[in-house]
Amino acid sequence: MGRVAVIGDIGGHLPQLTQALVRLGAEPDTCHLPDDLQVVQVGDLVHRGPDSAGVVALVDRLLADQPGQWHQLAGNHEGQYVETPAFDWPEVLPAAVPETLRRWWATGRMRVAAAVTLGDGEQVLVTHAGLTSGLHRRLGRPRTADAAARSLNGLRDADPATLWRAGAMLGGGAPDLSAGPMWAEAGAELAASWVADEVLGVRMPFTQVHGHSSVVTVQRGEPLLRAPELRDRIQVQLTDRHVAISAADGLLLGIDPGFGRTAHRNWAPLLFPDATVTA
Repeated sequence: MGRVAVIGDIGGHLPQLTQALVRLGAEPDTCHLPDDLQVVQVGDLVHRGPDSAGVVALVDRLLADQPGQWHQLAGNHEGQYVETPAFDWPEVLPAAVPETLRRWWATGRMRVAAAVTLGDGEQVLVTHAGLTSGLHRRLGRPRTADAAARSLNGLRDADPATLWRAGAMLGGGAPDLSAGPMWAEAGAELAASWVADEVLGVRMPFTQVHGHSSVVTVQRGEPLLRAPELRDRIQVQLTDRHVAISAADGLLLGIDPGFGRTAHRNWAPLLFPDATVTA
């Protein structure tokens, strides 16, 4: 057991990534991680910010030098390069960046999901966009985050259509309560799917951490709720830009900092002080 830090969508902002790692104890010049720290990054390393190439180069070095300590997940923006592009994006990345992303995907260094086990035995599932209740049901309702992570990682080869299944966020269609872990929208699909199951007496068997989207937008330092129907279920940690939603006797922890072309000053990884990555 040591510390596990889960880092949200970086989106090409290298200074924000390096500053976060240094605050966690990494060496300032190299970002070499301390021995007691594991990092899970939820994907969307690239696009929006000014230095996607620098972000990918740093992560590539950490994956090579400290493979047991850096756990890289794929997001929908990495999907533009490891699968058939699903949307138009105006930014053209240097050729080395897509090549690196495809190498990670082909060799298994970039995965779909990870599981974190805490010191008290509780488990946490980490994905880019979250595991909807509909997809959880299709997977046979795994009872542990370890089992769910293994099933989700297996979809890459066994059922890529389910893995990359998109709903409201791609094309503006109706919410899909079985949307996949790369595309599920935080409110209308991820949280809504578990709220629907709550009515049926189904519980979420483990905590989830996700990036990708949020039910909260921060404007002028104040959170604005995108999903008013979830108002009584939401807690916002504004300084870190973390949002917790209670549903089906469990928690959905959103950690997407919402970086655009510029990054926010106030944000932080989610830190588990007594934990380890187990799947």
